[in-house]
Amino acid sequence: MSGTAPLTFEGEGASRIAWRRRFDVLFQVVALLVMVVALICLGTLLWDVISDGSGRLSWQFITGFSSRRASQAGIWHALTGSLFVIIVTAVLAVPVGVAAAIYLEEYGGRSVVARIIELNITNLAAVPSIIYGLLGLGLFVRMMGMGRSVLAGAATLALLVLPVVILSTREALRAVPRSLREGSYALGATQWQTIWHQVLPVAAPGIMTGLILALSRAIGETAPLITIGAVTFATFAPDSVWSPFTVLPIQIFNWVSRPQTDFHANAAAGILVLVALLLSMNAAAIWLRDRYQKRGMA
Repeated sequence: MSGTAPLTFEGEGASRIAWRRRFDVLFQVVALLVMVVALICLGTLLWDVISDGSGRLSWQFITGFSSRRASQAGIWHALTGSLFVIIVTAVLAVPVGVAAAIYLEEYGGRSVVARIIELNITNLAAVPSIIYGLLGLGLFVRMMGMGRSVLAGAATLALLVLPVVILSTREALRAVPRSLREGSYALGATQWQTIWHQVLPVAAPGIMTGLILALSRAIGETAPLITIGAVTFATFAPDSVWSPFTVLPIQIFNWVSRPQTDFHANAAAGILVLVALLLSMNAAAIWLRDRYQKRGMA
């Protein structure tokens, strides 16, 4: 009797291990199929956009302005508006977001104030972008008197990406080993000297990557900017932060909503330009991350 019990338990254990292995293989197959289906859908969408818009791409299209004739329409006003808005957004959101993340991660600890701020930031990260548009309309456009300007649009987008900037920066700071801080304290450095000279250089690759990915999200937003009153048809490029503006997503939406197929080709070409801009920003994030990692290793 006592000799057969271990065999029974061994048999049950072996069957459980075999079942878990089969489940793992099944899960890997399902995950692979889902990834393949997603890539096929993405490839089909990209091919459709490329086939429709590649013939419309030209220097005249890049440097042209809006026109009621599809063959003469361009995206220079929208392209410069997007770049203008995203630069001002970065100027507004990056210092505040990084400073807030440093406070919460390095100084706040587990205080009640830090917990309340952290909870609200986490909740704000899940708020739909249209809500930020309504907030920007009431706060920046009307209450603060910014009007429907580049500054109002950038401030609205800064609020939109601020939770993402704070969360990504906190994760980068959290990844820095505790031993690095303790070694700096042991050598007599203050907390701010440790943060500035030790923690931030090590966390810089993750911070840069998170910042550019957050700005990449902002440059593709449409709903908040339409809500605050961004121009849908413009024949001018913004020349200051107080100028009216439009952006590439709004211009693409304007062309898609028209019934003429020529404007749909313009929209596809605009999508290609927007995708190229997003890929450039992501490539810059990768380059900055690798550069700072090599500098940190050196």
